[in-house]
Amino acid sequence: MSNHSGCYSASDGAHELTMVARQMVSDGYTQLTVTAFDMASPAPASGYGSGPDRELDKLLKSWFFQLDVDWILEICNHRSVLCPHKGRNFVKSWIRAVMVIVASIKELLAIAHETSAVARFGNASISAMLVFVDDIVQVYKPGNPLAVLDMYICVSSASRDVLTVHVISSEAQSIFGEIANSFDREGSMLIESIFGTIMQMHQTLMKDDEEWAVHILRGGGEVQMNIRFLVSYILLLRKAKASTENCAPSHNTEKLCDLIQDTTDYLKDLLLNKSELCSDPSLRYMFLLNNSYFIAQMLEPSAALNLELQFGRHREHKLTPECEKHMDGYLDASWGHVLSYIPRSKFPGLLQRWMRNNTSARTPLGQFKSAFYKTYRAQKFWKVPDPQLRDALRKTIAERVVSGYRVYLKEHPELEEYACHGDSSPDELEEMLAQLFEG
Repeated sequence: MSNHSGCYSASDGAHELTMVARQMVSDGYTQLTVTAFDMASPAPASGYGSGPDRELDKLLKSWFFQLDVDWILEICNHRSVLCPHKGRNFVKSWIRAVMVIVASIKELLAIAHETSAVARFGNASISAMLVFVDDIVQVYKPGNPLAVLDMYICVSSASRDVLTVHVISSEAQSIFGEIANSFDREGSMLIESIFGTIMQMHQTLMKDDEEWAVHILRGGGEVQMNIRFLVSYILLLRKAKASTENCAPSHNTEKLCDLIQDTTDYLKDLLLNKSELCSDPSLRYMFLLNNSYFIAQMLEPSAALNLELQFGRHREHKLTPECEKHMDGYLDASWGHVLSYIPRSKFPGLLQRWMRNNTSARTPLGQFKSAFYKTYRAQKFWKVPDPQLRDALRKTIAERVVSGYRVYLKEHPELEEYACHGDSSPDELEEMLAQLFEG
């Protein structure tokens, strides 16, 4: 199953489906079907539906029944209308069937079976299968772009496979060229459908402010489901682009490149736009950090590993500059005021400069503890889904807040007994921080 859409993508299970096709050829089933189809054809078939011969209809129905797509013929003959709620399951079956048909053609040609008969049979099978593309485009307009993208990847891959088959017969060459052109035409139709659907989706996602605000608040700033959906969509677009690039460059390749760039830019704009719905600046930065980190990990894995974020003297984790900016914003909004209650002292390096920027006035140490507990309680159940980011955030808070608290107590031993009474020792505060962000 595809990790992105719930459909069966053109590369998922490809080996298994090739083995199915190979077994069908090895058992002799496919050869018998091709031979029977060729004998029943009064003349070279130009595709399914070219004549009234019921025998051909019967043979294709039996063939499609084995492929679990016999419903295709009902659509071809306009005796059935595709139901939207069944579309996704039909797409999955359709992709599997197309992959088996193309793999079967290649297997038959590899054993030097009659190439013209194979070409005619393949053309009849694929012509019938491609009728489904028109229907699915109508059903999913607007609808699920991921299902349509899965179909496009399948069509693009199938076109490449058909173009690479080796045949000597001029008739077979012509037919396979026609099949490849049919795949390309349907691929262009699918691309147009995808483009229209995603434009409508962009408008819809940008509007639902109330729903976004509720999800952000309830989720404690975790990765939002629409962000996950768009990332999955971009990954599938990249997969479709790679599939297209394996064929001859086409206008579809350019369209996919533009769509990938536009959707990536839109995703980042959407994230910033929706973050403004957070009245709590701490939650806003948490939302930006979680989602930006997720986007970087999924879409920019190399960039996410280029820069290292320093924790004091240690270099333990890596973040993009954008994520680092959001983390700093979160720390200032959430914990800057907590540390400001500790009078400025001889803190080293970056910690001293950071404290200077967040120190308001000398106040009792009890206010530091009160502010710490208040922030801790408010954010304890916020969620950072990624374990590495969660660990990095906890360590950074400890480095900036608890370490400052520890240094201050060492410089003021007369306060240490008071500060460490009960559950307020630096070690105990660090243990508390280790429980944050589990959701």
